[in-house]
Amino acid sequence: MESAIGVLVSQFKAYAGSDGSSDTLSRDEFHRLVSSELPNFVKNASDPTAIEQLMSSLDKNNDGELNFLEFWQLIGHLASEHGGFSQ
Repeated sequence: MESAIGVLVSQFKAYAGSDGSSDTLSRDEFHRLVSSELPNFVKNASDPTAIEQLMSSLDKNNDGELNFLEFWQLIGHLASEHGGFSQ
């Protein structure tokens, strides 16, 4: 599990850092991450409108970016869904 957490953190920082700040994902960075790293877990991962709606639902402080905790909500949801755990 430790290595899985390490991968999640490093991938977040790699995608977030493409615009100079590795602390948050912009809309474009989020779209690239989802379409590249989660195409089989996120429905309509290649649809910009669907990704925009997903990002808006995760962006709790409405700043137009996702911090790691906001992003982590997606990971938790996808893991629960994949594992067949009830929400």
